[in-house]
Amino acid sequence: MVGNASRAAIINDRRITGLSANVIAELVVELGPLWHERHQVKLASQPRKRAVGAGAKHRLVSIDRLLVTLVHLRHATTHDVLACWFGVDRSCAVRKVIGSGGVVQFGPGIVSA
Repeated sequence: MVGNASRAAIINDRRITGLSANVIAELVVELGPLWHERHQVKLASQPRKRAVGAGAKHRLVSIDRLLVTLVHLRHATTHDVLACWFGVDRSCAVRKVIGSGGVVQFGPGIVSA
């Protein structure tokens, strides 16, 4: 997981994400509930294979999922680089970029630049 200092550096440098810190904050507020809702729907739509609480733990909080996606979309960064930068396994970075795409692209009020 990325530390607070690294997260702040990513958010405050517009060259990394292409967005201002204010816009990123608005996206977190807007997309966080959508991600959570989509995750809950996915859990409810399938029969459980494991007990509640079992399985892999989320290592990226919602702001980090958003930052991974924004950096990938802006710079076409490889998943290996994202995994190293955010301190997660490559497969986690892949899941977060792929899993975030639908919400980021089709979230309400989001205009692509």
